[in-house]
This record gives sequence, structure tokens and C-alpha cells, in this order.
Amino acid sequence: MTSSPIGLFGGTFDPPHLGHLAAAKRCRDALGLERVLMVVANDPWQKSPSRRISSAKDRLAMVELAIEGEVGLEVCDYEVARGGESYTIDTVGQLEAQGYEDPWIIVGSDLSTTMDSWERAEQLRDRARLAVLSRPGSPLELPTGWRAVALESDELDISSSMVRHLCAEGADVSSYVRAGVIRHLEDHDLYSGAR
Repeated sequence: MTSSPIGLFGGTFDPPHLGHLAAAKRCRDALGLERVLMVVANDPWQKSPSRRISSAKDRLAMVELAIEGEVGLEVCDYEVARGGESYTIDTVGQLEAQGYEDPWIIVGSDLSTTMDSWERAEQLRDRARLAVLSRPGSPLELPTGWRAVALESDELDISSSMVRHLCAEGADVSSYVRAGVIRHLEDHDLYSGAR
């Protein structure tokens, strides 16, 4: 077992924005994490029924561009490589096989009360810790029965859906996403139509 603490920050990242970066860096620093893995969901099963999701290849590329130059932040393609619906517990299992035990799962306060609905939540409670970051408009609550800490974040009021909407309108999103991400989404015409 490796003693280096690791964080898992999973998401659709469609697209990754400055709020994601701020959250990852806040957890890295507050928890003394050697690495924060930005885990790109292959099929985000709680979102995919309701809207079209950009390809995993595009989302992986955008996360790579978003974290360029950030110490300790790494893109993780485990869930994309596995295919199918994405479950955090399976990613935890892959990390355990590499000697990384008891990782931190990073979630926003808007998700913290849904943890018991996650796939095999009872196993996840036993095998991972939870870092809950404050989000604008969501109370900072810790779910019962989880080994969890609450962290105040910068609370940047940015969402991927907002960025997609602005892109569809042709608006400037340079205040919300990094330049490399903007180049990628423009080059691949990702959000020109309303979604």
C-alpha cells in the first residue's frame, strides 16, 4: 500500500471550467494530496438520459488542456477505458489494485446528499473518504455514515451547462474556461447548437 494520499474528482467535464480547477486545487492543498485525478466519466448514467454528452475523447482532451501546468492534477481515463456506465466504486477498485487505498472522493455540496444513491454506495463508504466542497446555493452538509470533511471553496458560480449555453449563443466564455479548452471546443464545434 502506498502512503501517498490521492483524490478522485469525477465528472462529465462537458466542458471543464475554472470552478472545477479551483475545487481540485482547494482539495489538493487542504488535504495534502499528492495527486488529484480528474476522472472523466465515460457514460455519466445520471445525466446521459436527459441530454447529449460530448464524446469521451473530446472531454478527456479538454480536461488535459484545462489542467496543463497544474502541479498534482492529472487526467484519468479509467472510466472511459472501461466503457459502459461509469461507477466510482470501480475506479476505487482499480486504484486499490495499484496500492492506493482509502482515496478521497471530491464532490460539491450539491451532490453530497445524493451519495447513498451511488452504485454500491455501502462499499464506497467503507473504502473511500469524502471531501465535500461548498457550492453556491447549496448548503454544506455531510452525508450520514460517511467519513467526510467539509471544505469551503472559492464558490465560483460557474457550471458546465452555463458555459454550453453561452457558447451556443456565441458569447465570450474566456472568464470561465481556459484558452486551450476554448480552442478545442471551437475547433470541434462542440457547443454551437443549443443542448
